[in-house]
Amino acid sequence: MQSITENTLSIADLNKAIELELAKLPLPLHLAELYDPIRHALELGGKRMRPIICLLSGLMYGAELDEILKPALAIEVFHNFTLLHDDIMDNAPIRRGKPTVFAKWGLNSAILSGDVMMIHSYELLVEMKANKLTDALKLFNTTAIEVCEGQQWDMQFETQVELPSLNDYLDMIRLKTAVLLGAAAKLGVIAGNGSKDDADILYTLLVNLGIAFQIQDDWLDTFGNQDNFGKRIGGDILANKKTCLLIIALQLSNDEDKAKLESLYLSSCTTETQEIDKINQVTQLYKKYKVDKKVNDLKENYLKGFDELEALKVVKPEYLELLKSICISLLIRDK
Repeated sequence: MQSITENTLSIADLNKAIELELAKLPLPLHLAELYDPIRHALELGGKRMRPIICLLSGLMYGAELDEILKPALAIEVFHNFTLLHDDIMDNAPIRRGKPTVFAKWGLNSAILSGDVMMIHSYELLVEMKANKLTDALKLFNTTAIEVCEGQQWDMQFETQVELPSLNDYLDMIRLKTAVLLGAAAKLGVIAGNGSKDDADILYTLLVNLGIAFQIQDDWLDTFGNQDNFGKRIGGDILANKKTCLLIIALQLSNDEDKAKLESLYLSSCTTETQEIDKINQVTQLYKKYKVDKKVNDLKENYLKGFDELEALKVVKPEYLELLKSICISLLIRDK
């Protein structure tokens, strides 16, 4: 493993730089109904993994922190904009333990504040060097459209009666979640003068990582440890979400168990006892057909090819090692 020198910026250093730069966004004190929601959304925190991936991808190809920081923030502000509008569509009252913008300020402010965040993401992006801006904008625009497509698929899956195929579900999470991780890495390579081949390799690997990340999230919702997971185990079951666990279980079940799963899926609970019973029954059927193992095997399919990282022609391999550590942390998480 490449040693991390004392001159290497740590993940903590990068986090600090991100927070300091976010605090510099032009958010005036007037028009509080417009700008306070943006401050609130950005102060909710999170892992900041997308901008960190972007920074590491740029630094390992020789970019200076100052020239890659604004594009990395563009990714983070755009991501938070999508969460703000996602909460509207989901009618979600809580995010990261605090009221959502939609719940606290209402629909109109949430829409307008989200629009301003999207505009700010482009303002940050266009501060890239002119010779790199065309490629960066093409990547950013393509990714933005794909995220919207993924969200539309997700909403359609919630309302359609028929179960989506596993391939359709995987394509949905690729668009909704994974492509932004891939774009974060590729944008860093563009800023750092890495080759197109390296940019494409990193993009593919990070998109696959994003798919694996969401599959792991589905798994944790049923089979995780509640103390670590941070929210109630079985939430997807109670919400009747069409996750990969349900899709795989219905593919494997005999006719009797399939009918039982479909009946449980269509049922609603009015008491805590009913909720516990529903979660237990569905979980037992998942265990009967070894869905937990099948889902883990599915996740592993998206983690092949990470040895290709060794072939990247990086300038500062210490930052590649930090990127690897971020990838590993996403995969072994229990929350």
